Amino acid sequence: MRRSIRTAVVAALVVTASLVAPSSVAAAARNPVVFVHGMTTDASDWNTWIDRFRADGYQSSELYTWSYDWKQSNATTAAQLQTKVQEVLAATGAAKVDIVAHSMGVLSSRWYLKNMGGTETVDDFVSIAGVNHGTNVAVFLPVVTGGNGTEASVFCPVYKSCREMFWGSSFLRSLNSGDETPGSVRYAALWSTCDAVIDPDISAKLDGAANMSVGCVAHTEMNEDASNYTKVRDFIA
Repeated sequence: MRRSIRTAVVAALVVTASLVAPSSVAAAARNPVVFVHGMTTDASDWNTWIDRFRADGYQSSELYTWSYDWKQSNATTAAQLQTKVQEVLAATGAAKVDIVAHSMGVLSSRWYLKNMGGTETVDDFVSIAGVNHGTNVAVFLPVVTGGNGTEASVFCPVYKSCREMFWGSSFLRSLNSGDETPGSVRYAALWSTCDAVIDPDISAKLDGAANMSVGCVAHTEMNEDASNYTKVRDFIA
C-alpha cells in the first residue's frame, strides 16, 4: 500500500515538474531588453510598453530604459549604449541582450551593432520607425521646454544628431554601406504608411530584416501602439 502511495506521489511530482519546467526554463533563457528612445524624448517614452511587458510576465530586472543627450552625435550615443549593454550583462549574467529602439534611437543602436562589436552581445534588434535611410523633414522639431509640458519648435540642423538624419549625410552613408543587418542578430523593422517624420515612409525599412508594415500609425505613437507592442514582444520572445 505504501509503495502504491509513494509511486503515485512520485508520478504526480513528475507530471507537475513537466508542466512547470518549460515555462521556468523559457523565463530563465529570456534575454534582458534594452530600450533606446528617440529625439527630444527620454527613458519615460517607453513607460507604456514597460507596463505591458510587466503585465505579460517580464520582471523589472529584465527591462532596461536609459536616457541620453539626444543633441549629440549618434556615434557618441552608440558608445554610451555599448556601456549600458555591458552594465546590463554584468548585472544579469546574461550572454546577450535584445535591443528595441525608436526613431533616431535606431541610428545609435545600429552604429553600435555595426562598428562597436554589438553583434556579439545582441540577440534580437527591433527598429521602430527608424530613420534608417534618412528623412526629408528633419528641419523643425517640437521640444518640451518646461515642466508645464509646453512645446516649442527648434531648428533641428543646429544639432549634430539631427544633421546625421538627413538624406545623404556622411553618417548614413557609412552606416548603410555594405550589410545593413550584420552578424547573426535577428533584425525586425516596423514602419508606418503615414509617418509624417520619416519621409518617405519606406526609409524605415532595412535590407535583410523582417520588415513589418503596421498600417497608418503616427510616428510618436509607434512605440505606444498596442498592436506594435505585440509584434515586438512576439519577435523577441
